[in-house]
Amino acid sequence: MAPVVNGRVLFNEIPQGYPEPGKTVVYDTSETIDPDTVPLNGGFLVKTLEVSVDPYMRGRMRDEKIESYAPAFKKGKPIDGYAIGKVIRSENPQVKVGDHVYGYLEFQNYSVRKDLTGLRIIENKEKLPWSLYVGVLGKTAYMAWKEYAQAKKGETVFVSAAAGPVGSFVIQLAKMDGLKTIGTAGSDEKVEFLKEIGTDVIFNYKTTKPRDVLLKEGGIDIQGKYPDVSIRSYWDNVGGETLDNALEASKVNARFIECGMISGYNTGFNTPLPNIIQIVARSIKLYGFIVFRIEHMYNDEFYKVVPPLVASGKIKYKEDVTNGLDKVGDVILAVQKGLNKGKAVVHVADD
Repeated sequence: MAPVVNGRVLFNEIPQGYPEPGKTVVYDTSETIDPDTVPLNGGFLVKTLEVSVDPYMRGRMRDEKIESYAPAFKKGKPIDGYAIGKVIRSENPQVKVGDHVYGYLEFQNYSVRKDLTGLRIIENKEKLPWSLYVGVLGKTAYMAWKEYAQAKKGETVFVSAAAGPVGSFVIQLAKMDGLKTIGTAGSDEKVEFLKEIGTDVIFNYKTTKPRDVLLKEGGIDIQGKYPDVSIRSYWDNVGGETLDNALEASKVNARFIECGMISGYNTGFNTPLPNIIQIVARSIKLYGFIVFRIEHMYNDEFYKVVPPLVASGKIKYKEDVTNGLDKVGDVILAVQKGLNKGKAVVHVADD
C-alpha cells in the first residue's frame, strides 16, 4: 500500500474561555504513513474507528505545569481520549489482527502501540455498533452508581444534565433500583428523551427554577422538618447554582455524587454556594470520583452486564455522531456549550 495521510488533531493553543475550532485544536494532514510497512518493533498498528468527545477534555487544555487528575494535552501533539480502534497489523503475541481495542488512543487515523497498556480488547458478542463503546457503554455512570449511590428503593435521586449520556444512564439505573427520579434538561427535545426513559419529574432549567422544583418534589417541607423517608441522592454533572439548589433541598444523610461541574469549565468556578453549610447541618456525604480510579473493581462486571442491557433495549440512549477527525474541534465546542443532542462521537473510519 502506498503511503496515506495520517490525519491528526493537534493541540495548538490554550483557550481563554470556550475552545475555538481551528485555533485551540487544529486538524493536521502533514504526516503520512504506510500501514503495510511502518515499523512495529514488536507492537501493533491500530486504525482508529470512533473517538469520544467528553466535557472533561476542557480541563486538559491547560499549561502542562498545572497538575490535575488527567494530564494536560501537549502543544503540537495529538490530543487523546477514549476511542475504539481495530488492529490491522501485529507483532505482539497478545494481540491479533482483527482485534478491536478500547481505551486511550491518539486522535489520529493510525497509531503504533507497543502493548495493551491503557487498552482492552473488546469482544462485542452482541454485535453492537462500535460507536456505542465510546457512548452509552462508557463506564462512568455504571461504575460510580454502583460504588457510591447506596440506592434504596423508594428514595429520590436528582440528576443534573440528565439527558446527557452519563445522566440518562444514571436515571435508568436509578429506575431499575426503584428510585423516584428528577432530571433537568436544557431543551424541549431533551425533555422528550427524559420522558422516553421514564424520568418521573422533568424540568427545563432554562425556563424553570431548579430550586422551586426540588423543594416541591421531596425536599425540605415548609415546616423545615427532616423526614426519614426518600433521602435524596444527587448526581451532579453541573456544579454551580444547581449544586447550591440541591444542597438547599437535601435531606439529612443525603448522598451527593460529584461527577462533573461543566458550568465552570470555561468561565471559572466563581459561583457562590450560600447553602454549603448544609453539608454540615444535614450530614451530607459527598463523593467526588474519577472513573479510572475505580474501574478496576467493576470492569469485568460492566462488560458482562451492560452490553446485553443495551442490546435488549432495556437501556436507551441517544448518539450525536459526526463524521471525520477534521470536525473534532467543532464537536468539542458543541459539548462545552451543551449543544449536542446525544453522546458526542466522531466517526473516523469504517470497521
